[in-house]
Amino acid sequence: MTHDTTLRYREFKMPDVGEGLTEAEILKWFVQPGDTVTDGQVVCEVETAKAAVELPIPYDGVVHELRFPEGTTVDVGQVIISVDVTPDAAPVESATAPTAPAVEPEADEKPQGRQPVLVGYGVAESSTKRRPRKGAQVPEQPTAAIQSELNGRSAAASPEPVAAPPAASPAAARPLAKPPVRKLAKDLGVDLAAVVATGPDGVITRDDVHAAVTVPESVSSNSEEGKKTEPQAPAPVQMGARETRVPVKGVRKATAAAMVGSAFTAPHVTEFITLDVTRTMKLVGELKADPDLAGLRVNPLLLIAKALLVAIKRNPEVNAAWDEVNQEIVQKHYVNLGIAAATPRGLLVPNIKDAHELTLPQLARSLGELVTTAREGKTSPAAMQGGTVTITNVGVFGVDTGTPILNPGESAILAVGAIKLQPWVHKGKVKPRQVTTLALSFDHRLVDGELGSKVLADVAAVLENPRRLITWA
Repeated sequence: MTHDTTLRYREFKMPDVGEGLTEAEILKWFVQPGDTVTDGQVVCEVETAKAAVELPIPYDGVVHELRFPEGTTVDVGQVIISVDVTPDAAPVESATAPTAPAVEPEADEKPQGRQPVLVGYGVAESSTKRRPRKGAQVPEQPTAAIQSELNGRSAAASPEPVAAPPAASPAAARPLAKPPVRKLAKDLGVDLAAVVATGPDGVITRDDVHAAVTVPESVSSNSEEGKKTEPQAPAPVQMGARETRVPVKGVRKATAAAMVGSAFTAPHVTEFITLDVTRTMKLVGELKADPDLAGLRVNPLLLIAKALLVAIKRNPEVNAAWDEVNQEIVQKHYVNLGIAAATPRGLLVPNIKDAHELTLPQLARSLGELVTTAREGKTSPAAMQGGTVTITNVGVFGVDTGTPILNPGESAILAVGAIKLQPWVHKGKVKPRQVTTLALSFDHRLVDGELGSKVLADVAAVLENPRRLITWA
């Protein structure tokens, strides 16, 4: 007697992470085969290029199989865990035969139909569909029975010979891609002729180029034999005793791609100013003793952030973005203030939504929550989306200043140097004063030298005389 394995086993796929991300790394499993799970229970933690997120299982039952070990990078739509939702049922016949593996989508396909959403609980309709490569035939929702039949056929029959593709004409030999995508491919050393296009009418997208960078050589070498390479957990590769190779993935991989894209897309200009912040440091000490700010994070960064917000209010044109497609400058009437944070997972830039509307205590509370969440590795993808300007505090490392690269999609970034006691001419005499250097990088396509200089000068003016926080606010 056989049993319907389709009804018994439910398969949970890597959720759609959205925002153009197509993969995630399994950091930690919280369950093992044989463990009982309930709807909404967190079963694993995964890391995308933007955040570490805990995944809840949407079924009640007993864990049947974990498809991938910890440390494996898995494409969106691949089954990562199966659950026996009727554990009291009789065992399936042919117990010695292994469970038929799910038919996994190709790396360049995007799962269709209902897919779990990474952030939050439950399921949602997939908003986008990626067209499979020509000749690929993948069932939209394959059942275990169909999978078993497909596996049986493939074992019984030899694979059909693959016909050689017709020779491409000179006109068709050139891959279809927009100039920015071609430049990205050149910067990353990717041959566009070897990239699988997923855009409309066979156009290669930026995501296709990034995906081509990480395709392992073992996949292409085994494809001719019809074999599928088993994913292996990446690990540092020792090269003798003199060097170590570490795989680039997750946040580091996303940061590298974003910085390359930003540096070679937006024409950067950086201006510097050195200033006396003695009065600001005195105000920081007074605010720390203020009962209204008790328990909140009060430090120089708080007043620097407030000074930048005041400068943006006085020069709103700097808070903008460049729309390459429509050739427009998009003025933002809100400020989502990004704060660059160095974490064990790499550089993260979460932002404080509508920071321009916050009072000083509210801004202090938001900064404290942002830093704490980032250090714990719990920053959500939503917290790192939609930023308009950014502050990077390199001074905490003892550095005087730097020339920061713009966060993609933003027009300006302010670097804050170390605050040091230095000799300074004050009221006609050389005295020891608290001095720092600020650096403002901006996109010269939409911020000219005059506007950038005004913004930087205004930030400095507020920090030299914090009373302007009241008179200019």
